[in-house]
Amino acid sequence: MLQISEANPHSRRLVRIGSMVVGGSRPVIIAGPCAVEPAYVEQAMSCAGAGIDALRACLFKPRTHPDSFQGLGAAALPLLAEVRQRTGLPLISEVLAVEDAEALGESVDGFQVGARSMHNVRLLEALGELGRPVILKRGLAATIDEWIAASEYIRRRGNDEVVLCERGIRTFEPRTRNTLDLNAVLIARELTDLPVIVDPSHAAGNRDWVPALARAALAVGADGLLVEAHPAPALAWTDSAQAIDVAELTELVSATAVAVAGR
Repeated sequence: MLQISEANPHSRRLVRIGSMVVGGSRPVIIAGPCAVEPAYVEQAMSCAGAGIDALRACLFKPRTHPDSFQGLGAAALPLLAEVRQRTGLPLISEVLAVEDAEALGESVDGFQVGARSMHNVRLLEALGELGRPVILKRGLAATIDEWIAASEYIRRRGNDEVVLCERGIRTFEPRTRNTLDLNAVLIARELTDLPVIVDPSHAAGNRDWVPALARAALAVGADGLLVEAHPAPALAWTDSAQAIDVAELTELVSATAVAVAGR
């Protein structure tokens, strides 16, 4: 039987990441390029103009193939500093190892643990000790209980500032990159007091399907969305097929406002 932190799951925990509060009455939108590119400042400014709540700011990327772009690394920290100064938005960056979190330091407002790293117990424990907000993605083939158990590695080291993120799981269906499990949003919200957000971009693998999946996520009560967006999606260095453009991002922000009114 899964043992979770003692908390009332019906009393939602609010997780603050910089100026953004996840788990409140208004769903949040975190968006931006999959990975920080040399033109990140201009790209981030464009995405910020859509009215989002926080920016993706990933310097380290775990790619399927070793020849793929792995991220600019710590050398791009000055870009993050400029974006933070110019937009005032919180920055969230993926970490693959404890050393990544140490390199990022105070340059970002929250860390993201990707699907491939969900089972990295040492990383989870270290992030628990750091005490910084963490967005924990569900693993490619992780059950809901395994996903929640992973969050416990962070929480039992004293850090309750955790946001769960459903990003689709691997199934036998080849026509989509992954299969979005909206059941997981409902169940995770029943079993824990943690906010639950959804990444429709990785679930779809196709930008044409992202808006519909995003709306579906909001309809089942997701506390927010994590979306890949780029001013010129076809030119994105990573995951270009699933990145929406700024106009679509602006429409998604408006749709989120409508969803709030309907709750």
